[in-house]
Amino acid sequence: MSTSVFRPLWLGLLVLAAPPLWAANLQAELVDAAGQPLANAVLTLQGPLDGAPPAAAGVMDQLAQQFMPHVLAVRSGSAVSFPNSDDIRHHVYSFSPAKRFELRLYKGTPSEPVLFDTPGVVALGCNIHDWMLGYVYVTDDPWFAVSDEQGRVQLEGLPAGRYQVSLWHPQLTDMLSQPGGELQLGEAGTQQRFSLAVQPAEVVPASAPKNAFGDAFKKARDAAQ
Repeated sequence: MSTSVFRPLWLGLLVLAAPPLWAANLQAELVDAAGQPLANAVLTLQGPLDGAPPAAAGVMDQLAQQFMPHVLAVRSGSAVSFPNSDDIRHHVYSFSPAKRFELRLYKGTPSEPVLFDTPGVVALGCNIHDWMLGYVYVTDDPWFAVSDEQGRVQLEGLPAGRYQVSLWHPQLTDMLSQPGGELQLGEAGTQQRFSLAVQPAEVVPASAPKNAFGDAFKKARDAAQ
């Protein structure tokens, strides 16, 4: 039998073994109106669903009487655990429309994680330590990330194609996500800069903590209406 008979099968195996050609990468920089790096900003992408990752578990820790991370982004349907790494007790709760829950006074890690199944902003507080404030950003968009201290975001292995960008930050005036425009991702890596007009962060004196949760909850409630 001629070797040419086997050539199509051989070529097909090479194609299957090759890395996917649709993989695209995005490196983004998020800045404020003055061009300064913006940490804790959420960037989400809505686009091709091929290869979209499933909902994954998240972790919102409590360390040094602060929520860590300050902003956690998860996909709708994700379960989030709330370990307490402090040597004191915390009482975590949220009255946000996207998720109302309460984890009563505890140390260690509650046995059951909290399911976040509705998109929206969830403001977290502690019933014992009024200055503690954190956010869980729940999105239906399949690709998302939170910027680091240098305002950087990196997403890898995305299907090449056209995406709609959404941006969010806890210092936005109305706490609503902002459109970030349209983005075309090809096989080569893409770099993009996004700017958000945010309010200046309040500096809370350590000797007299301010109850910031009330204001944050009100904004999250109004944004859902």
